[in-house]
Order: sequence, then structure tokens, then C-alpha cells
Amino acid sequence: MAVGRSEILGLVGLNGAGKTTAIRVAAGVIYPSRGTVSVAGFDIVKEKAEASRHLGWVAEFPTLEPMDRAIDQLRYYAGFRGLSGREATRHCRELLDLVGLEEAKRKRFRTFSQGMKKRLALAVAMVGDPEVLLLDEVLNGLDPEGISLMRKLLLQWRKEGKSVLLSTHLLSEVQQLADRVAIVHRGRLIRLMTQREVSGLDSQVLRITVRNLDEAAMAYLATRGTPMREGTTVWLAEPSAEADEINAELTRRGYRVRELALEPPHLEDVFFDLIENFDRKHQGGAP
Repeated sequence: MAVGRSEILGLVGLNGAGKTTAIRVAAGVIYPSRGTVSVAGFDIVKEKAEASRHLGWVAEFPTLEPMDRAIDQLRYYAGFRGLSGREATRHCRELLDLVGLEEAKRKRFRTFSQGMKKRLALAVAMVGDPEVLLLDEVLNGLDPEGISLMRKLLLQWRKEGKSVLLSTHLLSEVQQLADRVAIVHRGRLIRLMTQREVSGLDSQVLRITVRNLDEAAMAYLATRGTPMREGTTVWLAEPSAEADEINAELTRRGYRVRELALEPPHLEDVFFDLIENFDRKHQGGAP
């Protein structure tokens, strides 16, 4: 699995699937049991100092110094990026303003709400303008205003050529923002959805229920899009004809159409189908 420049890769999975472990390994916080991780061309284990210079990380539960003020926290981390004095102060104030904490710069971390803690952790990750960002459930605890801010930042980072690994359980946000999506389950990468597949989820799907559906009807529908069948219902992706035309042709051929409607597909549907199929194949045992 790789995250390219100017790309947002969504990392999704159930609790315990391995998302946080993968991000902690990529951040160099824990060592991989096997395999390697490269950040901007540097091995996170063998060349940790060089790799870390290109990396910003937001943990799911930020643990900064509880008694330190926000501005002091940022200035402390700015020192690791080679910033000091007025340059550091100016940079840190800009970051606090960017994440909406300018008025709270003198407040102590322990007084912050969960959403404010996430905003400050995000500002810490942005110190020094790293080109790679690892975001673990960064949307958790944010209010609607905070989520809107996060969307803007993600889109801006992509425009600036940054590489972003975004772990979240909010599949609607991933579908809206990610260029590609990695679905993990029980410690495995079970599907890597391409940019085209993710973009395709924005298109309409025609849902058709036919009482006497058979293989001949499926063969016809395959000429009008990509059909997926479950019982007497077919979901037709990327239909090449209008719904009325398909309905009329099915009726002309003697099929009894009970229901026909356009609906948007959802990443959530794909996600749970993949997990269900994976578990069925492995019969609930260890992969």
C-alpha cells in the first residue's frame, strides 16, 4: 500500500482491524513485526530521524503536556523543526489561527475540549509544513465547524502536493474526500479501491426489481450497464439508457417490473459487502 503525492488515501475498517497499528508503525512509534515503511524515501526504522522530518502525525487520542499552554506546546515542537525565536512564534501563531485556536493560545491543554485537543494536535502535526500527514480518526470529537475546517485543509494539502493517510470511521467523509480507499479487516488489506472506483460511487445506480427475473433479463441489462443481482433485484451501475427506456424494453419482453428507481451508491454498502464476503470465505477463523 502506498500514498502518492497530491493524494488522500482513506484507511477504513472496523474497530480492531489494524488501522491505528498501521499508522503508528508508519509514524515510527512502534516497530513493524515484518515488512518496511518508507516516508519520503527514508526507512522509518533505519533512517527514523530523516523520515520524521517529512512527517506529521495526529494520534486518535492526543496526549500533549496537560499543564502547558497551546502556544508553548507549538513552540516546543517548532524547535525540533529547526525553528526558533520570532520565526517560531510567528509560525505557531499562524497555525493556531488556521485551526481556530488563536484566542485559546494562552489556555492550558488540560482545559481543552476533545475537539480543541484535536485541533491543537493537528497544528502540532503541521509544524514545519511536512509533506506527509498521518491522521488517525482526526474527525472524531470535532463539531460541524471543525469537520468543515478539516475538509478544507485536506483539499488544500492535496493541492499543495502533500501525501495524506486518513483513517476514519466516517465513510461518507472518505467517499467525499479520498482519491483512493484502503479497506482493512482483521489485519489484512482486503481491497484497495482505485480513484476511478471511488469516483464511480458519485454516479447514480438504477435499482430494478423484476418479479420474473431470469438469465435472459440479466443478459439484456448487461448491455445497458454493469448489473449486480440479489434475488429479484438488480442494481445497474452506470446505466447507458434512461430508466423509462429500460423499463419499456423489459415490459416488451414480458417481464413484470415491480420497482424501478435511481439511487446513489454508498461506500458503506461496498465496505460491509467486502467484510461479509471475507468472513464467509474464511469461515470466521483466523486469516
